[in-house]
Amino acid sequence: MARHLHDTTALVAAFCIAGILWACHNTNTGDASHVQNDSIKKSTTAFNAPSTYHDTLQINSPSAIFYYPDSLQLLKIRALTDSMVYNGLVHEYFFQMRNAHMVIKKTWPALKIIDSKNYRYLQFIKTNGEKECIDLDKKKEAYGLFVFDSKKSARSIDMSNVETGISFYLRE
Repeated sequence: MARHLHDTTALVAAFCIAGILWACHNTNTGDASHVQNDSIKKSTTAFNAPSTYHDTLQINSPSAIFYYPDSLQLLKIRALTDSMVYNGLVHEYFFQMRNAHMVIKKTWPALKIIDSKNYRYLQFIKTNGEKECIDLDKKKEAYGLFVFDSKKSARSIDMSNVETGISFYLRE
């Protein structure tokens, strides 16, 4: 019985070693596109791609500025993001932006709503003449919202908490 167990263990060990050698051999073979495709991992997190445009949008009145990627940025983001993650994010941002637009129109009708798509920079001009510039390429998210009252610095607002965020900003 002991001899049979020893033979079985040796046979299993031999199969394991053969399997490991076969696996190692297969990871080093294949054409270059196979290796390249395996080395490119699609992102499972949200990120922003560099803007195609380098224009500046100037804002000098109380406003809510929604920014989102241009069509070429979207293509870059889509190419580098897992398709399920990409679809989920686009869906989520669409509904957050739609809700934020409705809340702002209803609650703060004096805020001008600006949709910024083909701009890389947002330049805010305060009533005292001071200017502040935001480079959207440096923002982590490709979609977002800034609120500006023209007396103080613009603030990024979480779209999922738009009512509280804008209220706090405007009361400060």
